[in-house]
Amino acid sequence: MMTKRILMIDDEEDILIVTRRCLELEAGWEVMVASSSAEGLDLAQRSQPDAILLDVMMPDMDGAATIKRLKANSTTASIPVVFLTAKHSPAERDWCLGLGAVAVVGKPFDPLDISHQISRALGWED
Repeated sequence: MMTKRILMIDDEEDILIVTRRCLELEAGWEVMVASSSAEGLDLAQRSQPDAILLDVMMPDMDGAATIKRLKANSTTASIPVVFLTAKHSPAERDWCLGLGAVAVVGKPFDPLDISHQISRALGWED
């Protein structure tokens, strides 16, 4: 089975480090990180990851604007996006899904369970 390639876009360095390590060790995935939406959009287009983990609240361009740009670009439109957010009330979850995300993972999350949550959301579990 091919290794999954994940792009994580988040402005919090600690989240990037911990989550990357967990996804690499627990799931064996290749994880690329971007600390801004602009960097993430560029990486998504160049590397064609299997999925994108996207923070909702970021300073320069938020997750909503970022997913709209991803979905508007034919090169990145079909890449599934999972939002990572501290705001995960039912209304906020529905809003995120309405933007085109396939799932929403609430922060803080269990680092040892995050790969399972993502796999379930994307239908990658055996």
